[in-house]
Amino acid sequence: MIFNTASVIVSVLLMPGILSVHAPVSKSGFDNRKEYFQYVLLEDSSPNDDPCNRKCIQGEPPMICKYHFSLEWYDILSKACYDCPHKPEDCYRLDCVPGDGIKRAVLVVNRKLPGPAIHVCHGDQVVVDVENDLGSDSTTIHWHGQKQRRFPYMDGVPFVTQCPILPRTTFRYQFIAEDPGTHFWHSHTGMQRGDGVFGAFIVHVPEEEDLHKELYDYDLKEHVMILMDWDHVTGMQKFTSHHHNDGDNKPTNLLVNGLGRYAADNTSSLMPTARFKVKKGYRYRFRIINAGFLNCPIQLSIDSHTLNVISSDGYDFKNMTSDSIVTYAGERFDFILNADQEEDVYWMRFGGLMDCDERFTSAHQVAVLQYEDPSINDDMYPKDVPTYTKARRDGKQVNPLNQGTESSASFVTAPEIESLHDWDESLRETPDFAYYISYDFYRKDNHHFHKAPYYGFSNITKNDMLLLTPQLNYISMKFLPLSLLTQRDEIREDMVCNETTVRDMDCRNSYCECPHIINIDLNAVVELIIIDKGFAYDANHPFHLHGHAFRVVAMEKLGQNTTAEEVYRLDKAGKIRRNLVNPPWKDTVTVPDGGYTIVRFHATNPGYWIFHCHIEFHAELGMAVVFKVGDHKDMVPIPRNFPKCGNYFNPEDEVAQKPCDQVGSIESFLPSLFGQKCIASSSSSINGLQQTFLICCAFLFLRYLIRL
Repeated sequence: MIFNTASVIVSVLLMPGILSVHAPVSKSGFDNRKEYFQYVLLEDSSPNDDPCNRKCIQGEPPMICKYHFSLEWYDILSKACYDCPHKPEDCYRLDCVPGDGIKRAVLVVNRKLPGPAIHVCHGDQVVVDVENDLGSDSTTIHWHGQKQRRFPYMDGVPFVTQCPILPRTTFRYQFIAEDPGTHFWHSHTGMQRGDGVFGAFIVHVPEEEDLHKELYDYDLKEHVMILMDWDHVTGMQKFTSHHHNDGDNKPTNLLVNGLGRYAADNTSSLMPTARFKVKKGYRYRFRIINAGFLNCPIQLSIDSHTLNVISSDGYDFKNMTSDSIVTYAGERFDFILNADQEEDVYWMRFGGLMDCDERFTSAHQVAVLQYEDPSINDDMYPKDVPTYTKARRDGKQVNPLNQGTESSASFVTAPEIESLHDWDESLRETPDFAYYISYDFYRKDNHHFHKAPYYGFSNITKNDMLLLTPQLNYISMKFLPLSLLTQRDEIREDMVCNETTVRDMDCRNSYCECPHIINIDLNAVVELIIIDKGFAYDANHPFHLHGHAFRVVAMEKLGQNTTAEEVYRLDKAGKIRRNLVNPPWKDTVTVPDGGYTIVRFHATNPGYWIFHCHIEFHAELGMAVVFKVGDHKDMVPIPRNFPKCGNYFNPEDEVAQKPCDQVGSIESFLPSLFGQKCIASSSSSINGLQQTFLICCAFLFLRYLIRL
C-alpha cells in the first residue's frame, strides 16, 4: 500500500562529497548538488505496488524510496504455511517461508526469504529503517556493490563505519543509489547472512545509458535469482560445532530464491522450486546474485540453452556466449537468455563446487525455465531426474574455479573479460602503492579455539578437531570496540597494527591478532597482489572490497601451492602479464588456490574500508584488513548525533582501593577526601561513628598544615 503518493515533491540538499570518480557510473541522478525528489513512502508488504520499481526515464527527477525492515527469528514451514508442500499453493501464503522443506530456525526480514527486493533508478534516494527485533543479537546491513562515495557512514560494517544496531532499536540507512547494476543487501554481522538476512538491490538506468539495450527485450524483476548455500541448522550452530568440536563446514543444500528440494528427504521432494517464465521468440535479461556464506561456488547452466553473459558486479563488458557460469560468494553476473527452443519446461541446474562437490555433500539444486503456453501449467516439471552429475555441465565456462589465464580456451577467467568502460587512471603502467596480501590456513594455537597447554593445537590427536586458522599476512583482524570511521579521533597510533608493527612478534609461528589497518594516500593508484598459498587445503576464497571497485588485471594458478616470495620473483622477472588495456571492473573476485589475483583501484573515496574474504566462517576468524584511505580531514564530516560505541569501566573502580579495615591511618583517609572509596571488609573493626571521628580529625589536620 502506498501511504503517500508521488505527488509530493521535496527538495533535498545532498551532503558535500568528493567529486573525483574512481569507477564508471551512469549519468543520471546526481550530477547536481541540489536535486528534487518525488517522495514515495512504501509499505514493505506490498512489493508489487512499489512505484520505485519503474522504467527509468532520462531527465526525470529521482525518487525518495523509503522501506522498513523488521529483522526477527522465524521458522521454516511455520504455521503460516498450512499444508505446504502437500498443497503447493499454501507454500505461497503470506509469511510462509518454505525453504527446502526441512524445518529449522531462520533469520528473516519482514518474514521473507530472501528478504524484500529493492528496485530503484540510478540517482534515487534510498531510505531504509532497520528495526532489530532480535532478543539478544545486534545487526547491521551492508549494501553490497554501493561504494557509498558520499555516504560512507551507511556502508553497514560494524566497528568500521558504524556501531552495531542493538536489539530493540532502529537505525536509518539513507543514501543515493549511485552505482547502477545488480547488487544485493545483506547482514554484515556474524552468521546472519547465512541464516537468511539478504535480498536483491537492483539499480536500473535509462535505456540511453544501457550499453546492452539492443541485446534483450525484457528486464523483469521476476528474473532476479539469488543463490544461497544452505544447511539444516543455524549458521552459529554450524560454526561452533566446526570450530570447537568435530562438526563439518560443508553446506548440505542450495536454495534458489529461497526455494528448493533436498533429495534425502521424501517431504522435501514435494517442495516447489523457483520458476522463471519466458515467451518464445524473446530475449530476457537474468540477474544472478550469489549470497552464499560458506566455501561453495555455484555453477549455473540451463538445459538446451546457452548464456550470453554481459555484466558482473554492476559493470558491463563485451558479451560472450557460454554454456555455464561459476559464481562465488558476493559476486553478481547478468546474462541474456534467448527463448528460442521448443515451448516446454527446462531445468535450470545449480551445482555446488569445492566444499559442496562430490567429495563432500554433492549439493545441487534446480529451478524451472517455463515457456508460456496454454498447454503448460505451473505444476509441470521436466521429466528428467536431477542429479549432481548433471549439474556439472561441460563446455565453455565463464569465471571457472581455480583457473587463471593459463587455462584452456574453454575457460574465460576474469582478466580475459573485455570491459566496455573507458581506460582509467588505475591502469597506468606503475601504481603508486603495491601491497602483497598472502594467506593460508596455519597450524597455530589460536587461543579462541586451542588453549595451550590444556587443549592446544599440539595436544589434540583427532584430526577432525584440529582447527587451522586463515590469516592475511599472518595477522587476524581484531576490531576495536568503537567505530573506526565515526570515532576516528579516538584512535591512537598504538591501538592499531600492520606488518611493520608486529615485526618482532614472530607471527609466522605464533597467533597474532590486532586491528589490522593499512594507510593509503588519497588519490593513489593501488595494486593488490593477492596470493593463495594453498599448502593446507584445496580451497578457494572470494574477496570483496568496500568503498571502491577494482580492475582485475591478472590471475594465474601456478601449481598445487605457491609462496609470496615466488610470486614476487616472477613479478620482478617480468613473468606476470597484466591486462592494462581493458580489464573488467568488479568489487568481488576469486583467487586461484596455489596462485594469485592482481587488482587495481584508484583510491578516491576517503574513509575506512574493509577488504575481506566473503566466506563468513573465514571473515569471522579475522580474514580481513581495513584500508584507511586519506587523512581524517579528507573524510566526509560525521553526521550529527551519530551513535557511538565502546567499552565502559566505572572510573571509580579503576583507582587503587584499600580495605575499610585499614582506614585507621591518616594516609588512608586523604584519598577519600577526593572521592576514592575503600573496599568493604567483613573483618573491619571500625564502625561508622569511629569513621566520622577520624574524618573530622583529618580535616583539622589539613587546616593546620595550610596555616603553616
